[in-house]
Amino acid sequence: MKIIYKIYSFCIALPLFIVATIITATVVVIASMLGDSVYVGYYAPKWWSRITCMLFLIRIKTEGKEFIDPKQSYVFLANHQGYFDIFLIYGYLGHNFKWMMKEYLRKIPFVGYACAKSKHIYVGDSLSSIQRTVLQAQETLRGGMSMVIFPEGTRTYTGEMGTFKRGAFMLANEIGLPIVPLTINGSFDVFSRKAKSVSPGTISLKIHKPITVEERKGKPTKVFMQEVFDIINSSIEEKYRKA
Repeated sequence: MKIIYKIYSFCIALPLFIVATIITATVVVIASMLGDSVYVGYYAPKWWSRITCMLFLIRIKTEGKEFIDPKQSYVFLANHQGYFDIFLIYGYLGHNFKWMMKEYLRKIPFVGYACAKSKHIYVGDSLSSIQRTVLQAQETLRGGMSMVIFPEGTRTYTGEMGTFKRGAFMLANEIGLPIVPLTINGSFDVFSRKAKSVSPGTISLKIHKPITVEERKGKPTKVFMQEVFDIINSSIEEKYRKA
């Protein structure tokens, strides 16, 4: 069965995924140029992500959507297990958002340009870049538009969460929005950064209760970072849970 799946994924799923990616990026760019970076900029990638999961025969489970108000803006913070985290969140979070992305991701063919045109938030390492990010986020994250950040900054090598970076938390406090921890499971086994191909499996997304600005008021950043880490880590499957 593994051999059959690999033949299918390389000969059928992958070519269709590439075509779907080019079409989606083109639609997003055109819509953004016409002034729609909110509706099409979210729903086109949402269905692209769902189609991708279906093409590669990935099953999806979600829980906790009842905690999210579609009219409220949030900062979502998720662990980063593998490549399919993007498709999982885009396709199944059920809330309009912008990614906070590293500057070098602009270079991804089609996708990088489409993300820039649809006003996803790129951030570099310099102080001036971070300051621009805060200003852009304050302007963008209104009326239910949210942001998704991977506070580890990169995909895990082992399945366990890495150390969180302070920037995501400082940005969330500066913007003054509720923070929602997200726990991803299964993505590491489906397509980790070390894997050479996709494996069939199930990926799950758990949405935790939002943490309001008032609840974290006065807490040192380091303390609050650890609290969010513990919330996400508590729902990671045992074999990848940080001890």
